[in-house]
Amino acid sequence: MQRISPFLWFHGDAEEAANLYVSLFPGSRVTDVSRYPEGSPGPAGEVMTVGFELEGQKFTALNGDSDFNFNESISFLVGCESQEEVDRLWDALCEGGEPSQCGWLKDRFGLSWQIVPDALGGLLGGSDPQGAQRAMQAMLKMSKLDIKVLQDAYEGA
Repeated sequence: MQRISPFLWFHGDAEEAANLYVSLFPGSRVTDVSRYPEGSPGPAGEVMTVGFELEGQKFTALNGDSDFNFNESISFLVGCESQEEVDRLWDALCEGGEPSQCGWLKDRFGLSWQIVPDALGGLLGGSDPQGAQRAMQAMLKMSKLDIKVLQDAYEGA
């Protein structure tokens, strides 16, 4: 049983966000939707919380007021096996959002993500210190990470 799980505060679009996220990750699903009852802080009948799982990780999304906002101090790191996976997730999460540097983006709900190819660790921590430095310099110039460009930089191509 998972005892600790992220609880995310949205501004009326928790269900939309959960539906987007579960559509992007295999084996993911919405598990529960609860609605505000009469006499509660939210409008009766509107979505209060959405329980969902992303590849087995449980999350709860709350529709709250605008007192709290996401910021970059918390992000979700997604390791990707291929450039195709990087491209797919980056494009979907960045739609209506904001790209940043080094594989970071903020989605249209304001949640920060890091879309990172699994190959990056081997390039930045590889046995060739000069190659690792070249790969790091290449990464610092990127928004969406490109495995081939990083690999070429590592190899000095």
